[in-house]
Amino acid sequence: MAGLLGFLGRGPERHAPDAARGDKGPFLEGLMQDVPLSIPDILDHAACFHGAREMVTRTLEGPIHRTTYADLHLRARKCAQALKRLGVKPGERIATLAWNTYRHFEAWYGIIGTGAVCHTINPRLFEDQIVYISNHAENPYIFTDTTFVPILEKIADRLDSAKAFIVLADRAHMPKSKLKNLICYEDMIAAEDGRFNWVRMPETAAAGLCYTSGTTGNPKGVLYSHRSNILMYLASGVGDGISLHSSDTILAVVPMFHANSWGLVYSAPSNGAKLVLPGMKLDGPSVYELLETEKVTFTAAVPTVWLMLLQHLEANNLKLSTLKRVVIGGSAVPRRILEAFEDNYGVEVIHAWGMTETSPIGTLCVLKAGQTDLPRAEQVKIKLKQGRPIFPVQLKIVDDEGKALPHDGKAFGRLMIKGPFIAKAYFKGEGGDPLDADGYFDTGDVATIDGEGFIQITDRAKDVIKSGGEWISSIEIENIAVGHPKVAEAAVIGLYHPKWDERPLLIIVPKAGESVTREEILAYLEGKIAKWWMPDDVVFIEEMPHTATGKIQKTALREMFKDHVLPTAK
Repeated sequence: MAGLLGFLGRGPERHAPDAARGDKGPFLEGLMQDVPLSIPDILDHAACFHGAREMVTRTLEGPIHRTTYADLHLRARKCAQALKRLGVKPGERIATLAWNTYRHFEAWYGIIGTGAVCHTINPRLFEDQIVYISNHAENPYIFTDTTFVPILEKIADRLDSAKAFIVLADRAHMPKSKLKNLICYEDMIAAEDGRFNWVRMPETAAAGLCYTSGTTGNPKGVLYSHRSNILMYLASGVGDGISLHSSDTILAVVPMFHANSWGLVYSAPSNGAKLVLPGMKLDGPSVYELLETEKVTFTAAVPTVWLMLLQHLEANNLKLSTLKRVVIGGSAVPRRILEAFEDNYGVEVIHAWGMTETSPIGTLCVLKAGQTDLPRAEQVKIKLKQGRPIFPVQLKIVDDEGKALPHDGKAFGRLMIKGPFIAKAYFKGEGGDPLDADGYFDTGDVATIDGEGFIQITDRAKDVIKSGGEWISSIEIENIAVGHPKVAEAAVIGLYHPKWDERPLLIIVPKAGESVTREEILAYLEGKIAKWWMPDDVVFIEEMPHTATGKIQKTALREMFKDHVLPTAK
């Protein structure tokens, strides 16, 4: 096994170029059709072979809207036709500032169908960030939901490239706005007949643009191609992945502005699955209502959404009648969520890891042969890991000098990733060359990789706590702490210590109406983590700061507690 792992690699020899092996001779070309991978073909396929399959949307106005892939196909072509009439050219970046709705879906395919690039903007970003992103992308047109018109009104004078704003509404719901060049989406597409052929682009042409806020400095643009997006959703959709079928009903809770809704905007129509879009209502009761009324079998979102759902289920003694699988990513899955879904509600949890730069799925946690026979406690231990790479993703961990570390489940290192849907650069060259000498992208995460290929993220490289020369995993402490029945959220940061360099501070948000003490929390952690990992102090706050993507904002916590002195440091 050790020899095999050495061959499979942790180094450049795995896929060395032909020239490096001395292979310079001619090759025999295969006799297969050279058909470029193209995103609009997904909607063609859905309309042709799954035309009657439903898409259901909770509209921003409130009522449930129902349509089919056949109708969506026609309306997306009308959207593309209208954009061409407006003068949109291939390669231009057309923005969307919108929730998960059928109109956003149509605009998505309509934009890409013109040969342009669908640039999804996260509306939860600060206004200055939205201005920077739109100007950097040079958006001539911005599709927007009515809820975000007030944001655009505030910043319109600072948007250097914007010619017009297309409001995803009908005439009756158009807002009264001081924005210039406001276009009603329904009026725009009603003027077209839909007799439009998609603009054919090379599969390596840009199709999507998403800016990551997980880096220092200004957000950086990740520019997806037709090829990369299609390969990612095909790779993630296999049996040992999210395993989607035409019989599935998918609730796409994860926003379309979060790296392609984790590929669901592609995998649902290509598989002919019913797609349910929640609009702007992502609270526990609203999500539960859609899960039950639409008989959802599969869904995906970040842990905070599922915490709200579980609280609603537990408070009202409810069950999940049809849900079979839930993918959870964005941050590590707390044990409490995993065990509640699987043990109390019979729903399989698939832990996922990725980032904007990985399109976004890099690993999925599905048990391997033999592991399904392990005791439940051992299975849970594995399922709490972020999983193993989906083919053809390659992973390695390295130390600070770039030296490859063993895959033994013990060595911690910087997680590096490589593959056909992993970013090789940022839009307009921002951030320089992010790849190492072997073509691996530095994820910024610190992780272990075990002998079976399962990774476990222990921290962000910038958040890792180094105590006495050893690393402490803030994520593991947080996941255990949030399992306390009185805890809603937990975060761990490192604070200065005169002897150990850094020691952990545990920050807790109690559940509504609950009172919990420092001593209760420390007693709960006792025996669940190494003694030297035990937090040196526990503090309580009313609300946790979050990033625009819903992750705990540790930079804000470090600023908040920069003057806090640990009891052991006095």
